[in-house]
Amino acid sequence: MENKRKNLKKNQIVAFLVTVAIVVLINVIGSYVFTRFDLTSEKRYTLSPTTKEILSGLDDYVYFKVYLEGDFPAGFKKLRRETKEMLDEFRAYSKFIDYEFINPSESGNEAEIKETYNQLYRAGLNPTDLNVQNSDGSSKQMVIWPGALVSYRNNTEIAIDLLENQIGQKSEEALNASMQNLEFRLIDAVKKVTRLEKPFVAIIEGHGEWGEQEMYDITQTLSQKYNVERKAIDGKIDALMHRTQDTTRDVKVFPSYDAIIIAKPMQPFDEKDKFLIDQYIMHGGKVLWLVEPVFATMDSLQNQESTIGIEQDLNLDDMLFKYGVRLNRDLLLDLTCASLPIRTGQVGGQAQLEYFRWYYFPLLQAASDHPMVRNMNAIKADFVSSMDATTSANGIEQIPLLKTSSYTKVSGAPVFISLAMLRQAPDQRMFNSKGKNVAYLLKGSFPSLYANRVPQEIVDDQATDFMEESVPTAMIVVADGDLIRNQIDIRTRKPLPLGFDQYTGITYTNKEFIENAISYLVDGEGLIDIRSRELKVRLLDATKVNRERVKWQVINTLVPIAIIILLGVVMAFVRKKKYSKK
Repeated sequence: MENKRKNLKKNQIVAFLVTVAIVVLINVIGSYVFTRFDLTSEKRYTLSPTTKEILSGLDDYVYFKVYLEGDFPAGFKKLRRETKEMLDEFRAYSKFIDYEFINPSESGNEAEIKETYNQLYRAGLNPTDLNVQNSDGSSKQMVIWPGALVSYRNNTEIAIDLLENQIGQKSEEALNASMQNLEFRLIDAVKKVTRLEKPFVAIIEGHGEWGEQEMYDITQTLSQKYNVERKAIDGKIDALMHRTQDTTRDVKVFPSYDAIIIAKPMQPFDEKDKFLIDQYIMHGGKVLWLVEPVFATMDSLQNQESTIGIEQDLNLDDMLFKYGVRLNRDLLLDLTCASLPIRTGQVGGQAQLEYFRWYYFPLLQAASDHPMVRNMNAIKADFVSSMDATTSANGIEQIPLLKTSSYTKVSGAPVFISLAMLRQAPDQRMFNSKGKNVAYLLKGSFPSLYANRVPQEIVDDQATDFMEESVPTAMIVVADGDLIRNQIDIRTRKPLPLGFDQYTGITYTNKEFIENAISYLVDGEGLIDIRSRELKVRLLDATKVNRERVKWQVINTLVPIAIIILLGVVMAFVRKKKYSKK
């Protein structure tokens, strides 16, 4: 018996030493080999290759001051936890990420709190006012600053909102979207604050394009990441390009802008402007086209019940056809559409409005699985036309981005447009066309529209550096110029956020699409791929939590204790049976 006990003790010591050796060995290997395991089904904690690349390129500290500290409702506590976990993931790939969580209301002194709030507001953060329900049925007002200030070296701090707070969106949906876009928002902030110079984006004017008011919101949004300016070409050879001379006195021509936006031109382009845009593309320039082959507007229906949608010649058909798409002379009607408010009477001095589906306002959906449109919600169109990919551009990749639903009707121009259709039930047999593509991404080496058409003296002129085929580049073509236009508030006459419909209170994802488009053209697919990730956010059912609170408190408190006691009894019984003398 004594020998048995000695052997048992010896075996226990050996097992302990082996365990210690294994733990030490694993730690030694771990110090040389870095790896992380993500066991979540949607790979929530697996950073994208683009994020890892940006983090590995840091050479100095990026500091996050996150204002999500305090006694918050459950949803905001989850957002705080997700933010901290994401920043910890960043730190795992770069020692130059540091952060702190701050409670802006911590001091308790009203004057100090007010001054802190003013400082945060001036820095660019936006507060969220919440009416929080207590368990006893009472409520209290709470101000939360769901954002962060990010700094790098001696650069000015930039503000980022961590809460996706779109007008008309429910709080649960906003928190869900916020957590889905967390990696994108944080790494985008890192890229912004460490970028020494913003890329340049030009909004082309001079052909009846949208003015500053109609593009105010998207201009302000893009200005956070890019140097945005309005530019008239006016046939000037240096409008879109700049020239440098190297040591051999050879002239090199480069695009002056990383991307240009052509938003709903209403007047034809002359050949000189077309030539300059063509050569801008040949030298690697990127273009977002938003052009309409058929002219129709709701303004024509303000004082009359009908109007005509007519073809408009912008002198761009040959150019776009050469690059790979054809804009059709038609208008698309769709049963899946936005609503239009119509005044139906007046009661007590107040206008009575009813909302009718307006088939000329299709709600567009993704036409492919491209990261630019993946997981995107509905985009509101306004008198949109169909598009086809052409076979004339060899080697050009033509990727459809947006389309109408499977209940589409195609009306060739001229199109008679009448409000009378609102009073009639639609004949669904007429809406029998499958989804029509209305936006394309084109990428590759584009042929010049002016190949074999330009006088030899221009071809030989170093100042022009004429090219017959482009370097690899990309462009996006959309057959609706209203996609980028923000509404103007009918009371204050101030611009509203892009995508927000003031009549129905619905926010569509027009702004997100335009942001994605410019980000893709300027920065490539990397950041866009992060933005289009879909994470499952499992929010608690608040009603069920309140109803079953006591039950789960009892279970969580007593069941673990009961299990431990039961295991203790079982282990005691086993030991007694094993070591007792027969």
